[in-house]
Amino acid sequence: MKYPDPMSNSAQLYERALRVLPGGNTRQTVFWKPYPIYARSGRGPWVIDEDGVERLDFINNYTSLIHGHAHPTVVDAVVKQVRLGASFAMPTREEVTLAEVICERLTSAERVRFTNSGTEAVMLALKIARAYTGRPKIAKCEGAYHGMYDPVEVSLSPSPAEWGDGDPVAHASVKGMPRGVLDDVVVIPFNDVDAGQRIISAHAAELAAVIVDPLPRRVGLVPATPEFLTALRNVTTKHGIVLVFDEVISFRLGFRGAQGEMGVEPDLTTLGKIIGGGFPVGAVAGRLDLMSVVDPRTGRPDLPHAGTFNGNPVSMAAGIATLGLLTRQAFDRLDELGEHVRARLRASLSAAGVAGHVTGLGSLFDLHLGTNEPRDYRSGRPTAPDAARLEALFVNLLNAGFLFTPDGFGSLSTVLTELDVERFADAVAEGLRSSPLVAASRT
Repeated sequence: MKYPDPMSNSAQLYERALRVLPGGNTRQTVFWKPYPIYARSGRGPWVIDEDGVERLDFINNYTSLIHGHAHPTVVDAVVKQVRLGASFAMPTREEVTLAEVICERLTSAERVRFTNSGTEAVMLALKIARAYTGRPKIAKCEGAYHGMYDPVEVSLSPSPAEWGDGDPVAHASVKGMPRGVLDDVVVIPFNDVDAGQRIISAHAAELAAVIVDPLPRRVGLVPATPEFLTALRNVTTKHGIVLVFDEVISFRLGFRGAQGEMGVEPDLTTLGKIIGGGFPVGAVAGRLDLMSVVDPRTGRPDLPHAGTFNGNPVSMAAGIATLGLLTRQAFDRLDELGEHVRARLRASLSAAGVAGHVTGLGSLFDLHLGTNEPRDYRSGRPTAPDAARLEALFVNLLNAGFLFTPDGFGSLSTVLTELDVERFADAVAEGLRSSPLVAASRT
């Protein structure tokens, strides 16, 4: 069945959904025009839609499913836990065990606190930093995404008309954002050592935290340079500012996360995605003195933190099973597969005569069309024609049997093979050659 098809089960389900859900679903990132394809099931590297069409999954729920769909080890762990109970008004052995695993892998982590999403983890980390320092402001990189929380949504996607000629400024990314939120956020350019240090130092007396993603997807999946991370580490230490690494995605870069690969340790780390094995999860991990602000043993902690499903044992069990499978050898293989897909995609661009770049590290990759080489948010921001060409390629890949994102971002799983990657790259090359919109970008 070719997409789009108004008679498909997905198209008809979408019409039903529009009567009860704004836009037809509950998640903007999986909305596509003219209608999203609805999933029915998944197994291994395959996702099957409501019409029974099977596609190789190169999204893996935006990095959450590092072992693909319904991995037997993860399924067994979840089924076992559900039979024992899905949630309790009591802590469980599972949250202790998963916290131990995280502390073993992250040398910067002395204590862990669980939440239900990466967004909640970021919220908690910034509140911990404020409670610990007594300061109100945070700093973030222009264009970086850290979840659905007002302060970190500042300057999420400023347009060229809003850039100006000087340092980045705080822009509202959503209508109705309070002026006070903008006043409490300092924006720095990604990977600019001198500007980052200068801007942070100028606001140091009011800054509680600097948050940075070592491999920000919305900034073109360009890795932070060692010099940039070291500069952030030095300037925050000098001024008593809490350095937060958002590793909700980048924790999948290696056995000790991105910080282990890049050799710079933060004060706090936010986690999510793979630590829940496909179930809702988030966590903050960090130094004992910082994490102690949520310690209830004092009677009333500096920062009370509650949540009905924090440390949910089903998510914890899935996370323990998932991380147990992520050995050093598993990461080595994912790294090799990631290098292979990036190399093959570059070859696909060349073979099709299309200008573009491929970025990423480990099991993550990002396909950019156009002549601009991504270095930061501004250089990595696609033009409207390039974005349209990527969307055209996305539809082409859907009909070739591959699930990929409309903006060129991809994520590998341990159950994908080199042959799967070869087939995917060949389909990209064919899509680049055959799509009229994509062909317009040929050099």
